[in-house]
Amino acid sequence: MTLKEYLNQNDRFASEAGIQLTEIREGFARAELTVEERHLNGVGVCQGGAIFTLADLSVAGTANSHRKTCIGINCQIHYVRSAVLGDHLTSECNQLGGRRLPLMEARVVNQKGELIAVMTAECYNMDTEMQYDALQ
Repeated sequence: MTLKEYLNQNDRFASEAGIQLTEIREGFARAELTVEERHLNGVGVCQGGAIFTLADLSVAGTANSHRKTCIGINCQIHYVRSAVLGDHLTSECNQLGGRRLPLMEARVVNQKGELIAVMTAECYNMDTEMQYDALQ
């Protein structure tokens, strides 16, 4: 099983929300979501938690791309603009540096390339082997 398959199957919350990893390379991951009715908040725009979960899944793919179990310990998200019904959102995450406490940055954009949110995440490398055949 690949890391992409493993995370898409086992991150049940993201999967139930319709979020999928579409690419993983060492130090990079991409996740995608199309905004549906179920993602809208009380004022009719995409709920911040859906955007957060999208960015978080791309962080998980990036953080675990080195065959070591790595978990998030701190993150911050800045919402730049709203996403609306029908928007196709993509979160691309890059590892900025670090080994024991790697730092990640995920940028969420819509189908027009407009910036929706930026997440920075600090992770903790547990130094335990992850068992997967390939990244994708």
